[in-house]
Amino acid sequence: MIVVTGATGNVGRELVRSLAADGERVTATSRGIKAARLPDGVRPVRADLTDAAGLREVFEGADALFLQNGGASAHLIDPHAVVGTAKAAGVRRIVLLSSQGVATRPGSASHGAVARGIEDAVRQSGTHWTVLRPGGFSSNTLAWAEGVRAARTVTAPFGDVGLPVIDPADIAEVAAAVLRDAGPSGRVVELTGPALVTPRQQAEEIGAALGEPVRFVEQSRAEAREAMLRFMPEDVVETTLGILGEPADAELRPGLGVQDVLGRPPRAFADWARRHADLFR
Repeated sequence: MIVVTGATGNVGRELVRSLAADGERVTATSRGIKAARLPDGVRPVRADLTDAAGLREVFEGADALFLQNGGASAHLIDPHAVVGTAKAAGVRRIVLLSSQGVATRPGSASHGAVARGIEDAVRQSGTHWTVLRPGGFSSNTLAWAEGVRAARTVTAPFGDVGLPVIDPADIAEVAAAVLRDAGPSGRVVELTGPALVTPRQQAEEIGAALGEPVRFVEQSRAEAREAMLRFMPEDVVETTLGILGEPADAELRPGLGVQDVLGRPPRAFADWARRHADLFR
């Protein structure tokens, strides 16, 4: 049995589909999990990573765990308690979805302290572990969907700064491969896309997928910061703006991880845009 936490997220949803299609026994969990949205045969259990004791039922009978790092709630998680509960239930393999920022932004509280703390708990668990560290997701552009639907317009900062964003489906395929055939323990796998792509180019690719032009309007850093502070903590905003506007050398390296694990190059942003065009219509 494989447990997938964060099963309604961009990566978790794809991972559940992949594992179920391959005939794996899967338990899918999140705070809002619904059986109707899962493939046949997948066991849904509603749970919250911030409640380690409540995860006992989730982990029963499992030998492998895909652990999502908690996202916006990561600072509320007791990672040692979560990992300890999993191990006590019989989990022997853990694949952790972490973040590239653990290495590239160690001074950030959200990455340097919180995300690193979750990684450390997994490393110290005594299980067979793998840490996945993706860069920015192609699916982050869904934040533009309302503007594209309403006015065929994307508004974003740093229009000509490119990053090698990664398709969540690639992350899910890597996770599935490691969960099925663990390989050596103690691996850290960096996951990025095949090439640098700028926000302006992403808008063009979304337009190409829709068959209509999408206009790009560049925000100033101050305008972007003000908008992001409405729904993100200040530390996360500053870290995000730093990555988007002044990426480190390591954040600019394309093609890592996917080729090593899957033996093929990662998908381009244009492929993601074509597959998800309906979300922008």
